Amino acid sequence: MSDKKGGGATRADEVRRAIEEDIFLGRLRPGSRLDEEGLAQRFNISRTPIREAILQLVHAGLVEKQPRQGAVVAPLKLHRMVQMFEVMSEIEGLCCRYAARRMSDAEKQNLRRIHEESKAFMKARELDAYYAKNREFHEAIQAGSHNEPLQEIAHGLFVRLAPYRRYQLNHPSRVHDSFDEHDTVVQAILNGDPEGAYQAMRRHVTIQIDIFAEFVSIMGGAGIQS
Repeated sequence: MSDKKGGGATRADEVRRAIEEDIFLGRLRPGSRLDEEGLAQRFNISRTPIREAILQLVHAGLVEKQPRQGAVVAPLKLHRMVQMFEVMSEIEGLCCRYAARRMSDAEKQNLRRIHEESKAFMKARELDAYYAKNREFHEAIQAGSHNEPLQEIAHGLFVRLAPYRRYQLNHPSRVHDSFDEHDTVVQAILNGDPEGAYQAMRRHVTIQIDIFAEFVSIMGGAGIQS
């Protein structure tokens, strides 16, 4: 029984992603209890990474702790996700607006490098690797805003929405479209176009909830409430 996994991902990450998929596709319904012992047997690992995965899911709002029941699947409310994405689109849009004004030449070149490195993962549809690079991309823009309170808000929302943003990449055309949307953002920032960068990022973020909802609907995600 091993708790380690090759590559950058941990076994806790593997378990978390598997549970996320079960929730989004309706295999785990709201109120379903997450049994640590059963999950440890399923993944052939100790209960330590299982607990880590559950804590990550609690932090993301997909799982909640209840008295006497332990960890259970929380209701997924689509309107709540829409509201969070609306806020995220504005916050990340502001990050882009400030980044277009304030990024140093070195920061701009780093952003270009991250974007170019994601291209190979996009073409190969290596979704985990692409999402890791995607996170690095958004964090570089947040840092480039040079506004610490804004970065803190953006980071908190990004963590809460990470499962939904990661999962919508499973849509057949989404990873390619995501790269193209990133390209528009990068060009606006490199060109010093604050309004163009703001609008490009807002479009990029708001489209994700539509893609996520459509994909879950197609796949039969009964765990999501309107």
